[in-house]
Amino acid sequence: MAASQASLLLQKQLKDLCKKPVDGFSAGLVDENNVFEWSVSIMGPPDTLYEGGFFSAIMSFPQNYPLSPPTVRFTTEVWHPNVYPDGKVCISILHPPGDDPNGYELATERWSPVHTVESIVLSIISMLSSPNDESPANVDAAKQWRDSKEEFRKRVSRCVRKSQELL
Repeated sequence: MAASQASLLLQKQLKDLCKKPVDGFSAGLVDENNVFEWSVSIMGPPDTLYEGGFFSAIMSFPQNYPLSPPTVRFTTEVWHPNVYPDGKVCISILHPPGDDPNGYELATERWSPVHTVESIVLSIISMLSSPNDESPANVDAAKQWRDSKEEFRKRVSRCVRKSQELL
């Protein structure tokens, strides 16, 4: 039952995004027969180090969506404090609902069923604009962001160039 409700909701969100595209990203299904796995393309936000980049990600939804959050993993290289080296995105709204066992986040900052694909991707675009180095997923990127902005900028520039070459 939950999987069919999740499937219907995801189909509706995809239809809405096709009807009213949002600036900065596009989304579609990885496989037309599986509404639980989406391919997302995110344009590097203007006036950020990521500007001009075209970053691809896979968004995988659980069978009980929207009660649980999807996972998002960049398939294009992204050097960022809040992106694990394997590409997995680490932002509060993608963390399970409820209290944070580590005490870093308020329950209100974590996943809520009101989030949509659009709100998730907009949060990722915002993350690219302003990294949070307080509780990093990529410790090396966070350290470089804090201690060596110029080296960080160069590394991000390489990622942006690589993403453009993949087009």
